Formats: sequence, structure tokens, C-alpha cells
Amino acid sequence: MVVSGLLAASLFLETVTGFYLPGVAPMTFQKGDDIPLLVNHLSPSMYFQHLDEDGKTFKSDKERYLYSYDYYYEKFHFCKPENIVKQPESLGSVIFGDRIYNSPFEIKMLEDKECSSLCGSVIPGDDAKFINKLIKNGFFQNWLIDGLPAAKEIHDSKTKTDFYGAGFELGFVEVVQAVGTGQVNVAPKKPTSNEGIELEERDPKNVQTIENVEMTYFVNHYDINIEYHDRGEGNYRVVGVTVHPKSIERSSTGSCSSTGNPLILQEDQENHVYFTYSVKFTPSETVWATRWDKYLHTYDPTIQWFSLINFSIIVLLLSSVVIHSLLKALKSDFVRYNELNLDDEFHEDAGWKLGHGDVFRIPHKSMLLSVLVGSGVQLFVMIVTTIFFAALGFLSPSSRGSLATVMFMLYALFGFVGSYTSMGVYKFFQGPYWKANMILTPILVPGFIFSVILSMNLILLYVHSSDVIPASTLFFMVCLWIIFSMPSAVAGSLIAHKKCHWDEHPTKTNQIARQIPFQPWYLKTIPATLIAGIFPFGSIAIELYFIYSSLWFNKIFYMFGFLFFSFLLLTLTTCLVTILITYHSLCLENWLWHWRSFILGGVGCAIYVFIHSILFTKFKLGGFTTIVLYVGYSTVISVLCCIVTGAIGFMSSMFFIRKIYSSIKVN
Repeated sequence: MVVSGLLAASLFLETVTGFYLPGVAPMTFQKGDDIPLLVNHLSPSMYFQHLDEDGKTFKSDKERYLYSYDYYYEKFHFCKPENIVKQPESLGSVIFGDRIYNSPFEIKMLEDKECSSLCGSVIPGDDAKFINKLIKNGFFQNWLIDGLPAAKEIHDSKTKTDFYGAGFELGFVEVVQAVGTGQVNVAPKKPTSNEGIELEERDPKNVQTIENVEMTYFVNHYDINIEYHDRGEGNYRVVGVTVHPKSIERSSTGSCSSTGNPLILQEDQENHVYFTYSVKFTPSETVWATRWDKYLHTYDPTIQWFSLINFSIIVLLLSSVVIHSLLKALKSDFVRYNELNLDDEFHEDAGWKLGHGDVFRIPHKSMLLSVLVGSGVQLFVMIVTTIFFAALGFLSPSSRGSLATVMFMLYALFGFVGSYTSMGVYKFFQGPYWKANMILTPILVPGFIFSVILSMNLILLYVHSSDVIPASTLFFMVCLWIIFSMPSAVAGSLIAHKKCHWDEHPTKTNQIARQIPFQPWYLKTIPATLIAGIFPFGSIAIELYFIYSSLWFNKIFYMFGFLFFSFLLLTLTTCLVTILITYHSLCLENWLWHWRSFILGGVGCAIYVFIHSILFTKFKLGGFTTIVLYVGYSTVISVLCCIVTGAIGFMSSMFFIRKIYSSIKVN
């Protein structure tokens, strides 16, 4: 019933995904009004592999970029306006690398342009080498017109639909066969007698060879197509923007004459490049409220539905088996234990009841465990709230960076929840240093995240990436944390210290700890952790692919209905699996459940998430900087996943243990 209800909720959320509340008010233009064209960063894409004449994948450059560059980075030599003006951006937009500026393009509503000169630039050989490397790596340009990304039109052969993919190519790559000179080894001479064979050294000879070569063509002409909706009375709204980029070698600036050849940037000399553009306005029946529909495309939604339904069935069976077996076993245990006289000699066979004097014993490093659990609950509430609002359409893609901004703000505000939980757990452990807990909870995990961001920032600064978070933004984040999160966290800790009664245990703790007998191999920590992590990871594996595509390749992620349902499945499976293993461990008199439940719930799933992130790249990362950045951020994601699912596992086990031990009689 639980899974069926979640699936029904997911169906509802998927129906409302197509409806969103726009983050900005619509702009209405009249004929001749200026339409600003804004430029954003140049970002990596998934189109970094190319096909040769035989249709086989070919890529000569093994270095792979996964970070963005500023549009006006000096090595690109793009045309600049007289005064470059940075556009205002949200906190989330800045954090995720958006760097939006004005541009020299002149576009007026309903005024077509056949070929207009933009400017001429001289690109040195070293900069040409840099640009060619980015072209081979599939970098895209990102423009914005009236809040819409300038896109390329794509046909999905699986769903037989056309859609708009945000961004367009920096350049094109053609794999051609070229004749070169290489050295090959010539076979040794044949022996002249049977008495002995003298092997002669192979002599290298220069011969002509045929090899595949990637030819790069730099884009210098843009055919801009703007779709507009006529609202009557001379009022028009932009409802779509596509760009058809071209590489055209031109003879002089101010001229649209072509030499008939594509533009190839030579890496051993200066290159004279002339940028031009055309503008065409096309009427459209699309209204402003639905203009994002063509951008919000899922390549194969059948995969997501198939995965969710299959895993829902698995979870339904798992939950039915676990709940039925646990209830049956516990009911039998309750009857037996409540009739049992502990003074009898046979009480040693009483199973999990024997741990009543130890299960509430304070664990090692209880301070750290309580802080991690509180931080995990804080992250959990933030994630659920964010995904829920996004699934209802409150966080639309038209408001750039709104998702990240809301996540950051909610995490700061939910410091109250995290600190309350952390203090409650610490009281459950009956820890004496509650003031230290109050200070550590809002600092430990955010401090870890902030230190990683600073480290990655230094690396991004070294490679001149636009993904560098400005010092002013970092300072603003710290101030926001001090002003909003810290007071909220302190309030949560103080209230929990006075009002939370988790320290009232149903049984007393013995002075001497009970010795734990030998455990079967499948209940030992490492095997049990790896087994327990399979089911939670399986619930989010498909969604992780789309999340990584959005994070690394500037894809628009909007299937929050699927994500919400997957996260609920993750929560349910983590609870069930952790409780099941904890119960069987208690039955075998292993009362050390505290850290064990956190590890069972968190570490296994986190390991699989990290492995999935590495497999996502198909081991085709290249370059030290890219590897460090990717592994670093993937590690952060895995650690945060561990904290969240670990907190779920611990909290479910804690309430389960309090419940079962409060239901039996202990003399």
C-alpha cells in the first residue's frame, strides 16, 4: 500500500511537472524594440566523441575538460561591446558557474538581417590551439534572449520528436583520413642455411601511412531564428530561439563574401577571423506560458518509468517480507519475553532481550555520531522540501539558479531541525558536553563543504575557469550562514536540550558491558554494508545519470516527479534494510547498533554512488585538473549521500529499538 501510494503520488507530480510558475514576468515587445542578446559561459558537452568514415568512434585528444570558461576570456577573441556590463544573477546561478554579460549583437523586433558584420579579430597560434582543443572536446556557446537559451534543434530518433537543446557548438569536427610519414619495422632477411638462423635487427623505414585526423572548424557566423507570438495590437513576445552556427572563411571584415571553405584556425600562425550574423523572425502559435516545453525534453522517459515500476515492485515485495517477518517474530518474542522469568536458568536463550542492559549504552565518539546524524536530517529535510516544490512547478528553469538558491536558503533555515535532532541524539546517548554539540553541529559538515569549495576554487582559478565562485559571493554565503543558520541552529539545540526527552530509556544500562558472541559472515560490518547499500542505490541509479548530465554538461533537469518518487523509495528501502539487519544483529546479541546502523544505512549506498559517478565518465577523463575536480566533487556528493542515508538508517533503528524494548517487561 505504501509503495502504491507513492507511485500514485509520483503520477500526480509528473502531471504537474509540465505546469510551472514562471520565475520572471513576461516581456512584451513592439516592432523595432531592442531585444538584448546576452552571452553566458562556454560549457563542456557530451558531444566530445566523433565518428570516422566507417562510423567508428574516434578521439585523438585524450584530455577532457569538465569546467566552463568565461565568454569574454581573452583567448577566445569574441567581439565585445563598447562597455561590458555584467548582468545581475541569483546566488545559485553564480555558484553553478553562470557568468552573463551583454553583447554587441543588435537585434530589433521583426527586423530581419541577412548578413551583418560584427567585428574582426586576430587570433594568435597559441590561442588557436586552445580553441581547437575546446572544439574537439565539444564545447558549447550559451546565449540568452529574453530569458530563453539560444538552442540548436535536435531530433530524438527514439521518441520521434523534435526539441531544443540549450547551447550550440563552438566549432565542428570532421574526422578525415590523411596521408602521413611514419616509421615501420621491416621484416628480417630469410636465413641462407639450415645450420643456424641469425635474427637480424628490424630496421625502421620511413613509409607513407594513412591515419585518421580530426579537422576543427571554428564557428564565426550565426543564423539566429527568433520565434515570436503575436498578441495583437502590435504586441509581441519571444517564445523560442534557435541558432544555426556556421564556419565560413571570409576574405575581409565588413564583407559577407565567402572563400567557399570552412574556417580553420592554424596553430602556427596568426588567424584573421571575421564574425557575422543573420536574424530571422518566425511567427509561432506557442504562447509565452508554454514556451519552455520544447526545451524540457526527456530522451527516453520509458527507461525511467520502467526502472521505477520495476524497483517499486521489488520494494513492495521487500517491504512486505520484512514487515511481515518482523511483526511475526516480534509478536512471538513479546509473548515469550513477557511470560519469561529472568530468574530461571534458561533465560540465556532469550535472544535480543538479553541486550536490554547494553543497547542504550553510550557509543564511542558519540559526539561525532550525533553531529553527523543531525546534519543528515537537516540535509534530508532540505532535499525533500526542494524536490517537492520543484515537482509542483515552483522552481522553473526560466528563473536561472533558483533551484540552487532555494536549496542553499532552505539548508540554512533548516539548521534548527538539524541541531534539534543532533542535541536530541546526544541526549539519547546521555552525553555530558552538550554545549560542544551545539557549536559543532552547524559548523562540522558546512565547514567540510566550504573547505572543499575553496580547494576546488583554487584549482579552477589556476585554469582560468568561469566556475570560480567570486570572493564576494563566498563572503556573502558566510555572512548568510552566520546571520540565519547559526542563530537557528543554536535555538534548535537549546530547545532540544530543555524539551527533548530522548534520554529517558525504557531499560537501565548495566555497569559491565556484555560480551558479543561470534557473528555470521553476512552480519559482519563490511558484507552487511555492501548488501544493505544495493537497494537504496538501485532506487536512484537512473536519476543519478540525469543529475550528473545536468551538473557537468549544462543539461536542463526538470523531471522532479521521478526524482521525488525515487528519493521516497530510497528513504523507505534504507529504513527497512537497516531495521532488518539491526534486528537480526540484536537477536545474535550484538548490541553495538549505534555506529553500525549509520554505516549500514550510509556507507554502502555512498560507495555505489561513487562507483556510479566514475562509471558515468566511462574512464575517459583526461588531464590532471579535470580528474581532481571530478573526483573531488564526486567524493563530496558521495559523502553527503552517506550522511543523509546514514542518518535515515540511524534514526529508524533508534526509534525501532526504543519501541521494542519499551514493549517488554524487564525485572
